Amino acid sequence: MTMDAGTAISSGRTALGIEFGSTRIKAVLIGPDHAPLAVGSHDWENQLVDGLWTYSLGDVWSGVQQSVAALTEDVRRRHGVELAGVGALGVSAMMHGYLAFDADGELLTPFRTWRNTNTGRATERLSAELGVNIPHRWSVAHLYQAILDREDHLPRLDHLTTLAGYVHWQLTGEKVLGVGDASGMFPVDAGGGYDATMLARFDELAAEAGVELTLAGLLPAVARAGESAGTLTEAGARLLDPSGRLRAGVPLCPPEGDAGTGMVATNSVAPRTGNVSAGTSVFAMVVLEGALSRAHRELDLVTTPAGDPVAMVHCNNGASELDAWAGLFTEFARALGSPAGTSEVFQALFTAALDGASDCGGMLAYNYLSGEPITDFEEGRPLFLRSPDSPLDLGTFMRTHLFSSLATLRIGMDVLQKAEGVRLDRMFAHGGMFKTEGVAQRFLAAAIDTPVAVGDVAAEGGAWGIAVLAAFAAGRAPEQSLAEYLDTEVFAGASLTTAEPDPADVAGFDAFMARYVAALPVERAAVEHVAVGDRQTDPTPTATTEEQPA
Repeated sequence: MTMDAGTAISSGRTALGIEFGSTRIKAVLIGPDHAPLAVGSHDWENQLVDGLWTYSLGDVWSGVQQSVAALTEDVRRRHGVELAGVGALGVSAMMHGYLAFDADGELLTPFRTWRNTNTGRATERLSAELGVNIPHRWSVAHLYQAILDREDHLPRLDHLTTLAGYVHWQLTGEKVLGVGDASGMFPVDAGGGYDATMLARFDELAAEAGVELTLAGLLPAVARAGESAGTLTEAGARLLDPSGRLRAGVPLCPPEGDAGTGMVATNSVAPRTGNVSAGTSVFAMVVLEGALSRAHRELDLVTTPAGDPVAMVHCNNGASELDAWAGLFTEFARALGSPAGTSEVFQALFTAALDGASDCGGMLAYNYLSGEPITDFEEGRPLFLRSPDSPLDLGTFMRTHLFSSLATLRIGMDVLQKAEGVRLDRMFAHGGMFKTEGVAQRFLAAAIDTPVAVGDVAAEGGAWGIAVLAAFAAGRAPEQSLAEYLDTEVFAGASLTTAEPDPADVAGFDAFMARYVAALPVERAAVEHVAVGDRQTDPTPTATTEEQPA
């Protein structure tokens, strides 16, 4: 007999997932069948402080408290019960970045997010010395850049973590990370721990730069999906719910990064599966059957939450520029006296793109609000241009911007699929950009020449994914793998819609990419000659990442 939602909530047969995305903090409560029972969220934005992108830790806690309060109210409104406890809890957040603390738990420097690309010297040296690609945003790159820059906080450095690791530590007292998130701090080996040889070499490089440290002692412990990672303390419960209603003692799963929760949310944790997440950033995660032939600058090697190897194509710039144009058209409609809601504007613009010229008719766009390491840009300038004979119609204009949002992803996927010969049985897509049915999904299929599936399985995104990981850790059968759990207990009978690559779209995207790559010097000239003002917050709207309606 199926348990009703109110009974499940009152009896604690639930799991709560909280994810700190780049534009939204979201909490999702799921029941025994893994279906969402309630949702709460809070919008936030990064700030540009002293040239670096950051979030304040005060905003972390005020934001999560508002999200949990909104979820609690949603429980009360929809189910007529009070939320006093949950059966399991999980925390996820943007991967990478630099959160450095002293022995007293004091933050030594403002949180440096994944978006910062000031680590060029560090990535070059570390990639060469360690023999693997170390991207700009990885925690170890931020640490080594601080060493190279002789930053004065280093003598007091006691431990490093990610945003998910920080929140989990405050909730439980445990300094631990899920293996997927940990693999974006420092390379992990086949056993799921930090690579010992590379750790030793990093210590040598630090010493050569005049800093004595033992990196292994600074990093969080590593745990796989399904393992216990502590329980919610009384102090942690008050951090989530200052009203005191939420009870302590809840078991937590290992904290994970948004890439890992995206894999879970799309059932993409088995070899030859992959997923694309499109929001402020765009990234693809492809689960590998074996090792790659060599290191590639365009590819990160991370893991699933279960520790299986994954090639990651990460693009700093995703759908934010699409959001900006949608905002402009919304403002235009309002000026005409015909105000339109967000859903109407996105629906109209995305649908128009289907009728645009297949190759974008000579139009080009670069969605670079920040640096883009795949194309070797440390800074970005959003740019739209066209040739004098290009038609300027709405459909082609919007197709150009949608293609632009996928262009750097295509560059990385070419390395994976063509240079390495990696094959995919299925690619899932999720994120706000794919909520307008049949548009971005179709264009992604063309960009990577692979069938792309979407469905309601990832409707609540990474917050739902970390809730599922929490439920897995709390209730999985002995020896049951994460892939088995997802296949048999979470996604059995899930409905998906798959778009096959259309030959005309594939040819059009190929033609667009040829022009895109050839005109990269134009974008570089814009970076060199167009100054950035003193704006202190990220000016991009936030709708596409999480909330663009279908």
